[in-house]
Amino acid sequence: MSHRKNIVAGNWKMNKNYEEGRTLAREIVAKLKPSETVAILGTPYIHLKGVSHIISDINNLYLAAQNCHQEEGGAYTGEISTGMLRSVGCQYVILGHSERRDYFEESNQLINAKVKKTLADDMLPIFCCGEKLPVREAGDHETLVAQQVKEGLFDLSAADFSKVVIAYEPVWAIGTGVTASPAQAQEMHAFIRSLIVEQYGQEIADATSILYGGSVKPGNAKELFSQPDVDGGLVGGASLNAADFLAIIDAM
Repeated sequence: MSHRKNIVAGNWKMNKNYEEGRTLAREIVAKLKPSETVAILGTPYIHLKGVSHIISDINNLYLAAQNCHQEEGGAYTGEISTGMLRSVGCQYVILGHSERRDYFEESNQLINAKVKKTLADDMLPIFCCGEKLPVREAGDHETLVAQQVKEGLFDLSAADFSKVVIAYEPVWAIGTGVTASPAQAQEMHAFIRSLIVEQYGQEIADATSILYGGSVKPGNAKELFSQPDVDGGLVGGASLNAADFLAIIDAM
């Protein structure tokens, strides 16, 4: 039996002003039930310090940044370092999200550098991978995702890799209202786990949490999470509503 964690991570993206973010965090804290599911709030930078204080007494609720820079510090106007993130209470960093890969042209090599920097500063990467619709339709989705995972993660030591959370996100299902079927999600999660078996062995593969990200909602979460290789979700739009986010956590 695996001992991997069940995780539901909310990615607020570029939403919520300062007061709105504090209100959302308080609403989640007020009704979050004690459980073994790890819940994570991935907020914009302006919210990190405030949300860290709001959730500090909640055992199963953690804080994530949505990105970081790969360098220690210096003349990188507009960027944020892992040391800065850790200093305001971040435990996780979302890296390689499809929007970062697409809009900001982040390469596998750059994401790999960010993963290593995050680990070096004692935070845990949530590493995103996934394919766009034309790649899926061409039948090349496994090839692309394998390249993302191998180039992004597979030069890590076994000890470092064991700290990584993977989020598979079919890009064609993000924000579109379309969701991969539970069978499609399971197929890709099992494929990713098979890659980990080949590189790091069965024990580490069985302990690696792989999340599904792509229009997770209260109505489909339970069926998605019931798949044997789906260990939770990376939740976008539904994480901006406390009741929806809490319902998805309860679906674990």
